[in-house]
Amino acid sequence: MTSTDDYLDRAVARALRGPARDRNPRVGCVLVAPDGQVVAEGHHAGAGTAHAEAAALAAAGGRARGATAYVTLEPCHHVGRTGPCTRALLEAGVARVVYAVPEPTQRATGGADWLRGQGLPVEHVPHAGAYALVADWARAAALGRPHVTWKIAGSLDGRVAAADGTSRWITSPEARADAHTLRAQVDAVVVGTGTALADDPALTARDTEGQELADQPLRVVVGRRDLPPGSRLTQAPSPALHLRTHDPHEVLRALAQHDARTVLLEGGPTLGGAFWAAGCVDELLVYVAPVLLGAGPTGVPDLGITTIGDAARLRLVDLARVGPDVRLRLVPTAPAVDPAPDPAREHTLVPTPSPQED
Repeated sequence: MTSTDDYLDRAVARALRGPARDRNPRVGCVLVAPDGQVVAEGHHAGAGTAHAEAAALAAAGGRARGATAYVTLEPCHHVGRTGPCTRALLEAGVARVVYAVPEPTQRATGGADWLRGQGLPVEHVPHAGAYALVADWARAAALGRPHVTWKIAGSLDGRVAAADGTSRWITSPEARADAHTLRAQVDAVVVGTGTALADDPALTARDTEGQELADQPLRVVVGRRDLPPGSRLTQAPSPALHLRTHDPHEVLRALAQHDARTVLLEGGPTLGGAFWAAGCVDELLVYVAPVLLGAGPTGVPDLGITTIGDAARLRLVDLARVGPDVRLRLVPTAPAVDPAPDPAREHTLVPTPSPQED
C-alpha cells in the first residue's frame, strides 16, 4: 500500500524537474484520488510560471475534486504574479492537503492555517527530501541575507602560499575536484580584487574532466581596483559582477538582489577576514594538505585577538578525508542559524527570502 512518504517522495522527484538556480525554490505537488491512484502531478518551472499546486490542478481538471494534495512546501497564501495556491486548491474541490515543509518566509506564510479555517483538513508531515529542496531558502530567510561559506585551502601549518608567493598546488587534485563540486552547489563565488589580480582565477565550476558545467554560479569580484581587460573574470561564460566596495554587508545586499542564497568566499585572507569581522561568516570549509611550508602567508589574517580567552572558537560539524588531504567543516560556536546537517547535500550551505516569491 502506498504511504504518505511515498507520495511525498514522488512530489520531491517532480520538484527536481524545476530549475536548480531560480528566484523561487523547487516545489512539487501530487494529487491522489481517494482510491490511492495518482490523478496528476505538477512542479514549479521557474519564476513567473505556475506554482506546483496550480500546475497539478490544471493537469487534473475536474479530477482534482475530492483528491488529496501532497505538496513539498506549504501552499502559499499571497498574491504575486500568480494567485494564492490556497484559494486554487479550495476552489478546485481538493478534500485534503498534506505538506512537508512549513513556509519559511513571512510574506507567503499562513496558507495551512487559512485552509484549516475554511474547513479543509491540512496535515504537516516532515520529509527530509522536501526540506533539502528549500534548505537554502529557509536558512537565508532566517539570516535575512545569503548564507556565507569561507573556504580555505592550506598546509598543515596554516599557510596558503610559500614564502615566494607560489600556491599551486598545495592541496591535491581530489581536494580541488571536491571544491569544484562545492562551486557547482552555490549561487555565487566571491574573490577580492587582490586575488583576482594575483591569480587571474576563472571561478567556474568544472567536472572531473576539467570541462565547465552548463550551470555556473555567479562570479563576483569585490574591491575598487579595475581588472585588466584580458582577465578571465571579464570573459565567458559571462563577465563577473564587480562590486566596488569593501563592506561585506553591501556585498551581501547586492548578491541578494541577484537572487543569491548561498555564497562561497574563495578570496584570500583579507576578504575572509573582512567577512568574519563583520559577523557574516556562517561556516568555514577548510582543506588541509599534509604539507609543511614553515613560512608564507596564512589563510587567516590578524583578527585582533591578543589573549587565548578571546580566541574564536568553532564547532566541528564534519570531517572527511579527500585524497591525501582532510576537509573540515566548522561553524562559529554561536551561529546565526543552527546549521543542522542537510540530508541531501554533503556540503550544508545556504540562503534570499522568499521561497514563494514570484
